[in-house]
Amino acid sequence: MRRRRLFGFTIVELMLVIGLVGVLVTIALPRYADYREKMKVADAIRDIGIIAAKLSVYGMDKQHYPETLTEIGWTTPDPWGNPYQYLAMEGASVGKKRKDRSLHPLNSDFDLYSMGPDGRSVPPLTAKASEDDIIRANDGRFIGKASEY
Repeated sequence: MRRRRLFGFTIVELMLVIGLVGVLVTIALPRYADYREKMKVADAIRDIGIIAAKLSVYGMDKQHYPETLTEIGWTTPDPWGNPYQYLAMEGASVGKKRKDRSLHPLNSDFDLYSMGPDGRSVPPLTAKASEDDIIRANDGRFIGKASEY
């Protein structure tokens, strides 16, 4: 009687490997999504810092802030594809100014923020729609998530 040797994997071995790969993917995908979201927040913070610097230079040169961000050459949307929101405080109505938890205006020079992942925002930071916004506050001394301010 001759014995034949076959090389290969059994169905059980293949199912074990597929199951292990499935477990690893279910662990890795949410972490990767969290990482991508953190990177988008970091990009928005960086962009807001750059835009604020350009607005400050413009304000020093012209003695007033521009009406829109296109006047300083900024047309790039935020990482979620929405335009950055900007409001010069000089001449702005009280209702349009962003407010902190004590309902005081966030800035005295200009408001600049991203509406965040949900693309929605309202002036008071206490509102649910504003929690994920990336804001500039205290005249530039804080740039970050509204929920952390």
